[in-house]
Amino acid sequence: MNVSLILIIVMAVLFACGVYAMLERSLTRVLIGFLLLGNATNLLLLIVMGAPGVAPFFGAAASVEEMSDPLPQALTLTAIVITFAVSAFLLALIYRSWQLGQADTVVDDVADLEVRERGPEDEDTMDEETEIEHTDDDATTDFVGTDTAPITILGTRDFAGLRDDAPVDRPEQNPRGRGDDRERGDDT
Repeated sequence: MNVSLILIIVMAVLFACGVYAMLERSLTRVLIGFLLLGNATNLLLLIVMGAPGVAPFFGAAASVEEMSDPLPQALTLTAIVITFAVSAFLLALIYRSWQLGQADTVVDDVADLEVRERGPEDEDTMDEETEIEHTDDDATTDFVGTDTAPITILGTRDFAGLRDDAPVDRPEQNPRGRGDDRERGDDT
């Protein structure tokens, strides 16, 4: 077997195991699956890089063909950093889940169970309701002919804790209405 073929087989097995592990309910298995996917991605980028060559520095090789491609190396470093960051986030989720429920398994909540128990008749009813909502969108307009505004401005009369003397972003006017003449040195 060729070395590249072995790397391709190992990469495919890592991708398959990673996807399988990420489909589990346990957050620890999701983390392990994500780490496997990250390593498979690094192997993919190593395979894409091709034959090893001279480091891509100016004057290090006699011709461009002898140099290795620096782009897959940069992408591999980026993939390592992203895998590390998401793994740290998943570890924090696992720790918090363990603190709250003494388990790292994601359980179904009431809304998930209701969606699962819905039958085809319920789906048709929901589709009809959506069609009714779409037909009503053209007939209604926002706040036309209403006496009240949609936004209510609150003041100290409404709540005792509000202050009406909050700073504003308006320039202060001179009582004479000409602006501040003292800054220009014009005292007439």
